[in-house]
Amino acid sequence: QVQLVESGGGSVQAGGSLRLSCAASGRTSYTSSTYCMGWFRQAPGKEREGVAAITRAGTTYYADSAKGRFTISRDNAKNTVYLQMNSLKAEDTAKYYCASGRDCSSPGNVLSVNSWGQGTQVTVSS
Repeated sequence: QVQLVESGGGSVQAGGSLRLSCAASGRTSYTSSTYCMGWFRQAPGKEREGVAAITRAGTTYYADSAKGRFTISRDNAKNTVYLQMNSLKAEDTAKYYCASGRDCSSPGNVLSVNSWGQGTQVTVSS
């Protein structure tokens, strides 16, 4: 079992930046379980949606809403994935969840999710 712990959420004004981190622990030596790591978000009253995902080799996938503003990266030695969010908009307000799974796909999805983090709130005020 892989455990995921997010950090870095908070409140920011529109146009600002935040950096989310997600640290994986547990059975991370089973590389297939963390082959893909990514971020989803869920706003009140909306379905959870994929934002960005990255494979162990560094191939990235982004939702259209994230392209050009968000950057996903990972440090395999630290079993940590990051989401740098710039030019934040009010519509980016949501709870952001880290996920790990067996593969990634467009547009920013993690497939066969095996673990979810507890989520971190991002609030952007206009």
